[in-house]
Amino acid sequence: MDGRRRRRPSSTPSKPLPPSTTAGELLLSSEHHYAKASDALPLPLCLTNAVFLALFFSVAYFLLRRWREKIRDSTPLHVVTLSELAALVSLLASLIYLLSFFGIGLVQSFVSRSPARQDIGGVSGPWQVMEQEEDKFIIKEEDREGCGGACTQCTVGPLAGALSTFISLTEEDEEVIKSVVAGTTPSYSLESKLGDCKRAAAIRREAVQRMTGRSMEGLAFEGFNYASILGQCCEMPIGYVQVPVGVAGPLLLDGIEYVVPMATTEGCLVASTNRGCKAINTSGGATSVVLRDGMTRAPVVRFGSAKRAAELKLFLEDPSNFDTISVVFNRSSRFARLQDIRCAVAGKNLYMRFMCSTGDAMGMNMVSKGVQNVLDFLRTDFPDMDVISISGNYCSDKKPAAINWIEGRGKSVVCEAVIKEEVVQKVLKTTIPALVELNMLKNLAGSAMAGALGGFNAHASNIVSAIYIATGQDPAQNVESSHCITMMEAVNDGKDLHISVSMPSIEVGTVGGGTQLASQSACLNLLGVKGASQDSPGSNSRLLATIVAGAVLAGELSLMSALAAGQLVKSHMKYNRSSRDISKMACQ
Repeated sequence: MDGRRRRRPSSTPSKPLPPSTTAGELLLSSEHHYAKASDALPLPLCLTNAVFLALFFSVAYFLLRRWREKIRDSTPLHVVTLSELAALVSLLASLIYLLSFFGIGLVQSFVSRSPARQDIGGVSGPWQVMEQEEDKFIIKEEDREGCGGACTQCTVGPLAGALSTFISLTEEDEEVIKSVVAGTTPSYSLESKLGDCKRAAAIRREAVQRMTGRSMEGLAFEGFNYASILGQCCEMPIGYVQVPVGVAGPLLLDGIEYVVPMATTEGCLVASTNRGCKAINTSGGATSVVLRDGMTRAPVVRFGSAKRAAELKLFLEDPSNFDTISVVFNRSSRFARLQDIRCAVAGKNLYMRFMCSTGDAMGMNMVSKGVQNVLDFLRTDFPDMDVISISGNYCSDKKPAAINWIEGRGKSVVCEAVIKEEVVQKVLKTTIPALVELNMLKNLAGSAMAGALGGFNAHASNIVSAIYIATGQDPAQNVESSHCITMMEAVNDGKDLHISVSMPSIEVGTVGGGTQLASQSACLNLLGVKGASQDSPGSNSRLLATIVAGAVLAGELSLMSALAAGQLVKSHMKYNRSSRDISKMACQ
């Protein structure tokens, strides 16, 4: 284990640091030399080596000479003088040093490699913890791998937590951390016990480091409002992941230009979508239509016989009962409006798929409350009904399902554009016949050969996921939201290209969930759909769905053109592969 005590500050004053120096720059500053194992020696290493080497050979020669004289004079060897005793001590001391010399050099070679072990002087605040923690050991990440993370003694002290979170942990915090590690204080209860969400996250983060023996350095902590996610977005937080956000556009959609935010780590994606936006804009823009707007929830109930299950099915699908059920359902929210009920029987089990409008919210919680109201109401006439689950997967949420592809879920949108031949050739670098043929063979026939379910497109999920993450949507709903069929055909006597995307289940909202977080709210504001529409409830979420479809249209157009022109590999090698040495960049 590469462990050592922190060196005390040198008597030589450190060179003052510029006021603008950041903590990261301080750690990597070349003006603060690496801490070395030889710093513990009173003299320079080379001089100390020479002294002990000379001492070893001189006292060894002296003792050998004295013992030879004793043997000649028949003097007992165990009788030693004061000078001989001093020589023995000096011999032993120099021998210990010389044997340890190679160990010091080995330790020093490892210690000097890590810039994180630099000696830092003249720093106040959390960095003063370093000088106060002289009895704490610093454990390198690679050293922890030897115990596979199972060794509870290989812990990361409060210093590491302060380094990665820039928060100074107090003695009271230390007691809480020990309590969490010991299991006496549940990690999930820290927010309620401490009353400070950020402090709770810092303590939880340090406890995780100690329990796992793994450093959390690199996971961002500062600059986030942890109170904003309490009870709605994430439980037991220890930090947040940084995802870069790029913009594609402007996208000319229904006569209005939008700059589309996309959060992604895939190179080429934003650039490709941006090229598609340019082609659409140059050709006069795209148009969109929202065909349906309704979120679904489908509970599963069980009866004693299939006959009773069928009786409830007929009751729910009877038009004369719809108004009564609607009144019960709509009590859940002033925005919830029941639209349709579809039922399916499987033996004694009945699956009831409720669809309702949900305003500007994505609406899963809203529709679930409405369904619960209806289930409670139905117990009066069907007391033998056994509710198995409020979700029976007939909805269907976060899973590829034919019912979403056929019936739709959320917003069903169609977006289209006519791309001029000149634009296809100059901007997209391909031809209309090549695009039409590729779309037929790849997106239609190829997807059919693969048995695709809603996947008759090139990469709709790429754009959907990027916009969802940027605007605070549920990324898991990318599964059904990416259902898309891309169509292309030559029009105007083959001089222009008509392209369209049909997406039956785009599930988005502009209120609730992650849309309330600062970064995601800013991206929604960029699109002009932040929050709920006061004039027309639901119009903001519908507009966001059309923007998603428009961006997918641009992405499909650009990627298919790259494939038709044989430019895909070349572009990815240019934009999706960094030629820079990341290890060197980290030290700059």
